[in-house]
Amino acid sequence: MQQQQEKLRRTVMYAAGNNAGLVRDATIYGADSVIYDVEDSVSVYEKDSARQLVFHALTHLPRLCEIGVRINHISTPWGHKDLEVLLPAKPDYIRLPKGESGDEIRELDATITKAEAACGFEPGSIKIMVSIESPKGLRNAFEIASASPRMIGIAIGGEDFAASIKTEKTRGNDITAGRELFVARGLLVLAAKEAGIQAIDSVFSDLRDEEGLIRETQIIKELGFDGKSCVNPRQIDAIHSVFTPAQKDIDYAYRVLDVYEEAMNKKSGVIALDGKMIDMPMVTRANRVLALARAAGIEKENTK
Repeated sequence: MQQQQEKLRRTVMYAAGNNAGLVRDATIYGADSVIYDVEDSVSVYEKDSARQLVFHALTHLPRLCEIGVRINHISTPWGHKDLEVLLPAKPDYIRLPKGESGDEIRELDATITKAEAACGFEPGSIKIMVSIESPKGLRNAFEIASASPRMIGIAIGGEDFAASIKTEKTRGNDITAGRELFVARGLLVLAAKEAGIQAIDSVFSDLRDEEGLIRETQIIKELGFDGKSCVNPRQIDAIHSVFTPAQKDIDYAYRVLDVYEEAMNKKSGVIALDGKMIDMPMVTRANRVLALARAAGIEKENTK
């Protein structure tokens, strides 16, 4: 199991690689991570021009946030060409779609390793994130998640996964919406956490339904996801509002760590706060809340 330093990926926003305006502006809206997409959003007739546009953006525009590139799968006629053109621009990571086996990840890793050496980049500096979109990919999720030390996350491709099991994404105004993905989401989170990497949820496609977006984001956060994909800047603040620790949670985390430290200093076997027992899982959660707050730039000093 690899342990990733806490890196904020509350939002992972796609920008179509064939749209110059989107590519130019994608990093200015405050998403934690941006993915320039040369796969689904780009027709076969625009692959070459999209690659050149994304290459220019990576090499000439300021990087205001983490930037990845979603390539075409390496089994397609376009995947290796994507890597040939775009790896020399040194994206922060490659997003591989439709991942189904560890062998695919190892092949991708080897290609990146050669490109890093050829370009003089630090070995291991370009990471990998994989989207799982089929039952086979889900069955092999842990193998995929642990196939390379470059792996930083696995994501569920909701629409594609629903189609692959011959159903469709459900909508609604209660917690049962998205029920076709309950099992897949849970298994993906378990695979990611066992491998020590992040789990990223799929896009919420209804841009008009902010209430539904917030509800779904709350559900997937409670399932253990670290962030959510999005396709529009209007969704960023709503998603961040769920994943960013509230000040009351930060304050409580400090209190938990204070009483735990005091108990350790006194060699006390019983630790309680506000009438509740404090155990190691609560201490772990408190440390994670503060790590997320630090990453988001909102942590205040402990004023005890």
